[in-house]
Amino acid sequence: VQLVSDVQLFSHLANIGDTRSLIIHPSSTTHSQLSDVQKTAAGAAPDTVRLSVGIEDAEDIIADLDQALAKLPD
Repeated sequence: VQLVSDVQLFSHLANIGDTRSLIIHPSSTTHSQLSDVQKTAAGAAPDTVRLSVGIEDAEDIIADLDQALAKLPD
């Protein structure tokens, strides 16, 4: 997923309880063993990205997401 690749501040990890901001694409990682129907039912549709916001400066987090989202095709 392009958004996951384009963020710079977020770590691409599935850790829980971390103080860093994390980003993951559940459909291709934690839920990859499920069928597409099962993924969608579990809330891990192909276009779903999971964010866990850490303790970094809020403006830095928002700026990072803004720059990555701006790179997505319309």
